[in-house]
Amino acid sequence: MTSAIPAVDTAGVTALLERGRTLATPVLRAAVDRLAPPMDTVAAYHFGWIDAEGRPSHGDSGKAIRPALALLSAEAAGVAPEVGIPGAVAVELVHNFSLLHDDLMDGDEQRRHRDTVWKVHGPAQAILVGDALFALANEVLLELGTVEAGRATRRLTTATRKLIDGQAQDISYEHRERVTVEECLEMEGNKTGALLACAVSIGAVLGGADDRTADTLEAYGYHLGLAFQAVDDLLGIWGDPEATGKQTWSDLRQRKKSLPVVAALAAGGPASERLARILAADAKLSDAQAADFDEEEFASRAALIEEAGGREWTSQEARRQHATAIEALDGVDMPAEVRAQLVALADFVVVRKR
Repeated sequence: MTSAIPAVDTAGVTALLERGRTLATPVLRAAVDRLAPPMDTVAAYHFGWIDAEGRPSHGDSGKAIRPALALLSAEAAGVAPEVGIPGAVAVELVHNFSLLHDDLMDGDEQRRHRDTVWKVHGPAQAILVGDALFALANEVLLELGTVEAGRATRRLTTATRKLIDGQAQDISYEHRERVTVEECLEMEGNKTGALLACAVSIGAVLGGADDRTADTLEAYGYHLGLAFQAVDDLLGIWGDPEATGKQTWSDLRQRKKSLPVVAALAAGGPASERLARILAADAKLSDAQAADFDEEEFASRAALIEEAGGREWTSQEARRQHATAIEALDGVDMPAEVRAQLVALADFVVVRKR
């Protein structure tokens, strides 16, 4: 997937992600500490700060792309990155609210190479802690007590509603025989693009940027989110479990109508038609019946999707969305170094292996 994308500045991106994690984590931990027991420890487990027995841990807490974007967003508006910290924390709280609920709804037992919260602490705690993280996100912003905080909160709540819309669409598509490419892109724009768009505007809004600047930054984030999700869809079928932390063929196991699947169905031709017949039969099966499929069955389906062109189309779509995201940056007058860093993060998203 790297042929149309410049070589990634890995060291520079790593430094940006680490900066976001370093500046946001103390405020994030302080927010989580407000939760009543046992929600505080359940959340701490989810973030990788403790293990399942409550002992201190240095587990993987995610790539921290959203916090990095929020800090860069502040700098794009000409203010210090620290201005974006409340926005970085709020967006990260919403993101993890969605992960807790998604893992339960999807039946995922692994995230970041560990058992998911619902598997360790039960479904009720996964729901409650997710809800609590969403409430905390709004608290973190609103307690600033500024006009800018109110504007930022409105953008965050709108993004969250779109994220939930996207999750509802994703679930409904699992039991449909056909989903159009346009429907899939709309769903993924809601589920992934909306919150990344918010992340890359929220720091600027907290720094006093006008709506035109914030909207333009959101356009970058939205298309970056679509590129991110296209890559995620590829990893959801062909990703290495050692890198992704999920089962092999994870999206196929959940019968997701992800971009490679939808593009393969839309392509026409023998492989596409065979895939359509298989999925039509699947739509009549219960989840328990589908759970009986073996590894060979999933490998065969992945091969059909690739033969029909779904894998290549999705790779190309990631590149298209990446290019559109970069073009959006031309609409904002920002320091050249900040623009270069936003470009580097976009490059990283499209070529990432995990």
